[in-house]
Amino acid sequence: MHNDVIQNILVANTITQYFPISFHNKRKKRYFAKTFNSMAEMDYKAEIARLKQEKHAVVLAHYYQNDDIQDIADYLGDSLKLSQTALQTDAEIIVFCGVHFMAETAKILSPHKKVLLPVMNAGCRMADTITKADLQAYKAEHPDTKIITYVNTTAEIKALSDCICTSTNGLKIINYYLEQGEKILYTPDQNLGKYAMRLLGKEFEVWNGCCPIHHFAQASKVLKQKELHPNALVISHPECQLDILELSDFVGSTAELLSFVGKSDATEFIVCTEKGVLHPMKKQNPDKQFYLGCPSFVCHDMKLTSLEDVYNCLSNETNEIFVDESVRKNAVKALDKMLEITKL
Repeated sequence: MHNDVIQNILVANTITQYFPISFHNKRKKRYFAKTFNSMAEMDYKAEIARLKQEKHAVVLAHYYQNDDIQDIADYLGDSLKLSQTALQTDAEIIVFCGVHFMAETAKILSPHKKVLLPVMNAGCRMADTITKADLQAYKAEHPDTKIITYVNTTAEIKALSDCICTSTNGLKIINYYLEQGEKILYTPDQNLGKYAMRLLGKEFEVWNGCCPIHHFAQASKVLKQKELHPNALVISHPECQLDILELSDFVGSTAELLSFVGKSDATEFIVCTEKGVLHPMKKQNPDKQFYLGCPSFVCHDMKLTSLEDVYNCLSNETNEIFVDESVRKNAVKALDKMLEITKL
């Protein structure tokens, strides 16, 4: 057992021994609980750092993760970018602090590496809006339609697709196929699809899926924030509905939103996407103010992962992600097609 862990146990035992009555005092109870939590958190951070070095591991964290998870990550970013970064490292173990489809994507790109997901039931409600059976049935009825799939989907859906896209390159991918005269189905996010139709002035078929966190955000809440902060710019993720996007001064992926606030001369921003992104925004721009556009911009599944989960996962090498090889190969083809088009 490490000295710092032993020291914390001794401190805890000493307090319990000499101040047993004080724990009946709510104020002191909260104080000691906070102290113990802080010590435990410090221990987890130290142990995770040790395990990463010992096991030749890398920790990836999505922008929507809790602040403390973002702070211990080796790499912070959007889901696909993180998976591409993991591929380029020489790490043998990838701990992906995100949701299930993200860890699957990392495994698709790095099949010979061990990919771990700290919380196995951390899912994505957008990804859940389309199933393998759904897409197979659609393809059987529409064999000539090209399937363009948002990266926020399972490996099985990616494998059934002609091309993958992200919120950054979605417009270019969609326009490429339309200019080729192809019929397309964009899946599963209806909002990014509708936004692309608005910008391109073209019609195509869109799956009726969404990210509930973005989809059910209310424009009235954003307008209220604009009243409270009249000098603030509104920046939004395209997973929001059009009524919010039309209120926005800038629309882009999470990484693009971060880049925009860093380069902008504005000092106040109303942010319309998951609240986790406020953490890197504030760290990178301490002289600027950020306001969440709507209080509902909180993804429960993204907040499930704790430092303890990361430690347990890495320590025991549990919650390993596996992807069937035939599924993986087909998913890689769709991802490669995306890369091919974006280079044009």
